[in-house]
Amino acid sequence: PADGVVLSISTISEHPVQDGAPLLTVGDPQDLEIVADLLSSDAVRIGPGTRAIVERWGGPDPLEAVLRRIEPAAETRVSSLGIEEQRVDAIFSIETPPEERPGLGHGFSVFLRIVEWESDDALQVPLGALFRRGTEWAVFVVEDGVARERMVEVGRRGQRTAQITRGLEAGDVIVTHPSHAVSDGVAIVDRETL
Repeated sequence: PADGVVLSISTISEHPVQDGAPLLTVGDPQDLEIVADLLSSDAVRIGPGTRAIVERWGGPDPLEAVLRRIEPAAETRVSSLGIEEQRVDAIFSIETPPEERPGLGHGFSVFLRIVEWESDDALQVPLGALFRRGTEWAVFVVEDGVARERMVEVGRRGQRTAQITRGLEAGDVIVTHPSHAVSDGVAIVDRETL
């Protein structure tokens, strides 16, 4: 026995059924969860309590969700490109109250942005400012109109920016996308002042 509504009917017409065969599915549309199919290599970087933003669900504002659990076993699935991948289901609870997500129901499609890491105070630079110097990362800092090469320590990296944990201070002026013409001691002219 359960309170809720009929979400789906497995057997419509009259005929004998096996013991234990599902006849219908009953659920509470106010108590929804999101099942996300993740690559196992992505799933190991998150854990219970990880925040997620739910978009493209049909409403004007994004919804909030929190990871409740990751299933203990992955499956080999074939991607649309024909590549075998290890995939695992991650179960998210929707934190946004039901009255703020009208119309969202069982089996609906959503777009989920999982927040793997976040910080309120991260010093970051565009990825295009970083370059390798041996095994370390470096940037060019502008000091008194001259480029100075400075070694930095890179923390987390995103698609466009990287966190700097050592080597720069907030407010330092850096050269983005330095060409081969830029080296330590070369005079730098700000394009905006030309």
